Amino acid sequence: MMAESGPSTSAVSTSKAEQDALRAATFQRLHPKVYLERFLAENLRPDGRELDDWREVSVNVGSISSADGSALVRMGDTTVVCGVKAEIAEPELDSPEEGFLVPNLDLPAICHPRFKPGPPTEEAQVLSDRLNEVLITSGAISTKSLCIEPGRAVWVLYVDATCINYDGNAFDATLLAMMAALKNTRLPKATFESETGRTVCSRKTKIPLQVNRLPVSMSFGIFDSTHVLADPTSFEEPLLDTTLSIAVDENGGLVSVTQLGLGVVGKEDVLPHCISAARKRCSGVIGLLANIS
Repeated sequence: MMAESGPSTSAVSTSKAEQDALRAATFQRLHPKVYLERFLAENLRPDGRELDDWREVSVNVGSISSADGSALVRMGDTTVVCGVKAEIAEPELDSPEEGFLVPNLDLPAICHPRFKPGPPTEEAQVLSDRLNEVLITSGAISTKSLCIEPGRAVWVLYVDATCINYDGNAFDATLLAMMAALKNTRLPKATFESETGRTVCSRKTKIPLQVNRLPVSMSFGIFDSTHVLADPTSFEEPLLDTTLSIAVDENGGLVSVTQLGLGVVGKEDVLPHCISAARKRCSGVIGLLANIS
């Protein structure tokens, strides 16, 4: 009579690996700051990156056929889709030759458990305002180039982005998605008829949008006033003292610096370090936009 064999070595090791993973996940949930501190003590982060490593980025354009321009950006597991819709409107009385650029970001409940169903969150509104500030400050799109007939008709570009999966650093991903979508935008040739007071558009002739500058952003999280983490994730973000977003253009020119949070940066050279790192990273990100025609 054959004796029963005991559990195989592979089954035991698999079970032990699962138990270790469960313990780590439980510890991460109950003690997130200590969990992160233990990784940083080894100059690593929970996702395996070093402190100054960036996540992989990809850009695809033209996926929304109903939009005048569109883009899909993946930054690690953060995924943002953006569509540009052009409409004709009357200009402001004090700016008769200037059109409008209206960026907006939506963070729906489906993208992450931290966001709840309902009206736009305060975070989404703050990010939309910051995106608008960078686009206007940089002069990426000249509002005068959106003029069809001074005082009578201009283009309004609604640049609507939606985060479909959130894993931190939505600002950088969304700005990149918006710039990619704007570079992909084609506007119909528009002619204002003074006799009828109407604007006629030719759908057969599409004109590329005039993009003057390519601002992109690189964000850094400051943890415990000492550690600088490039491209923070959704796990790291709530633990940060401060977040610095450095926007630069294709030539490395500084567009803006934004600080969120009241944390005090422990080292005086942190800001220059972040600006230098952003400029170094810039060329790789700009390359993704340069190929869009």
